[in-house]
Amino acid sequence: MTAPLLASHPVVPVVVIDDADQAVPLGEALLAGGIAVMEVTLRTAAGLEGIRRLGALGGMTVGAGSVLVPGQVDEVLTAGAAFVVSPGLNADVVRRCQELGVPALPGISSSSDLMAAVALGLREVKFFPAGLLGGPAMIKALAAPFGGMTFMPSGGVTLANLGEYLALPQVPAVSGSWMVDLALVRAGRWDEITRLAAEAVAAARAAVS
Repeated sequence: MTAPLLASHPVVPVVVIDDADQAVPLGEALLAGGIAVMEVTLRTAAGLEGIRRLGALGGMTVGAGSVLVPGQVDEVLTAGAAFVVSPGLNADVVRRCQELGVPALPGISSSSDLMAAVALGLREVKFFPAGLLGGPAMIKALAAPFGGMTFMPSGGVTLANLGEYLALPQVPAVSGSWMVDLALVRAGRWDEITRLAAEAVAAARAAVS
């Protein structure tokens, strides 16, 4: 995941699936709504297989989320993940990503985390959980002494507040799950997911125009 990619795709859905058979229809629904990047988490046993199946879906860039230990980096890359997202900053996970040439987007929540990120040569981080940590105001404060660092807020981001985040020059993209709510995925409500995805993309474009 690079800053140019985030800027081109300002809304990144965070996906949890119960069944790998949900992965491709979900990916197709997001593509139909204008979203071409998604993060499939490893929170369920179906996550890894879901990443593998989505790798064959043309036009979709798939990343792996909830990557907690270095061994999982190897697993998700073998499955076809194009980037790695973690809820926190584990230096060993970042270094393994760097060894294998895959972008890492670790979660940070403080200036100390950012110091560690800088030491690892990172320029992009996930800000998590954004809503509980002060939202856009906190990102603005953290960004001041860390010039050039970009943030992808996640956790508490909604259609109603995504514009506040994207208005910050340090935020090229937001991450959220409202358009891929697990209840919608379980019910196979692909048309509704497409509608919500399109709504999110339109709001994001309006925020940065």
